[in-house]
Amino acid sequence: MNTAKAPIRALVFAYHNVGVGCIKALLDAGIQIELVVTHADDPHENIWFGSVAALCQERGIPHIQPEASELFKLLPQFQKIAPDYIFSFYYRYMIASEILATAGIAALNMHGSLLPKYRGRAPVNWAVLHGEIETGASLHVMEAKPDAGDIVGQVAVPIGPDEDATAVFAKVSNAAIEVMRAALPELLQGRVPRTSNVLANGSYFGGRKPEDGRIQWSQDALQVHNLIRAVAPPYPGAFTDWQGAQMVIAKSKLNPLLPSSIDLGRPGIQVVDNRVFGICGNRQAIEIMAWQPASANAN
Repeated sequence: MNTAKAPIRALVFAYHNVGVGCIKALLDAGIQIELVVTHADDPHENIWFGSVAALCQERGIPHIQPEASELFKLLPQFQKIAPDYIFSFYYRYMIASEILATAGIAALNMHGSLLPKYRGRAPVNWAVLHGEIETGASLHVMEAKPDAGDIVGQVAVPIGPDEDATAVFAKVSNAAIEVMRAALPELLQGRVPRTSNVLANGSYFGGRKPEDGRIQWSQDALQVHNLIRAVAPPYPGAFTDWQGAQMVIAKSKLNPLLPSSIDLGRPGIQVVDNRVFGICGNRQAIEIMAWQPASANAN
């Protein structure tokens, strides 16, 4: 008599580096991925991250790339799959409750923060912008309200005072894989560990737009430095106007040794002795270590 246990089956919604890493973790654990729903790359976006579609092609995993408006129309297909789990790894569209309900055991999402802090969009960028000293990755149960379900697992990572969002995102991506590997032994047994996600102890932030990167030199030096770190390329970048051009600042330094001729009472860009400084509202300066015209970043 064949007593082999049927494999755990999953429907996966995924994109970006977190999607690539977490799908590999599922495969390594022996989970049978019935279908991956991902995004077609936007030709107007700087694609600096790994491709879920390419991974699926490499591993022979069925995958589709529907638009947001097409997602709910696929409900009968998802119901037919009847997965044990739905996983969402940095998928950009909201997944309707009716789709989540097709999961026999649970629908789980990987979020790039230590929930309940930084619920919502662009959590790594917001954490850097606010000068946090740590963030992380959280696997949680999906509900209709975003990032609100019980926490299944978390791993924290430090944020250095000069690290930009890309460096922090790399840490968070690795933390997401750690979270999955730690959670999978229980999930494979059909058990979902839960810790309450107390929303009152956290925060919610919306998406960021490129124009949010304009530097306000009236702010303190630390605020300006954190903005530069939070949106440094390959994100759209913090920018300012100088000599009729819009300049994107990629890297800055706090508390530089200042030349005696600098004017701390005049906020904005000053070039002294072939060094570039940004004078801020608290009469402190940052040194601009890397910048270029915004036109150089245009696709």
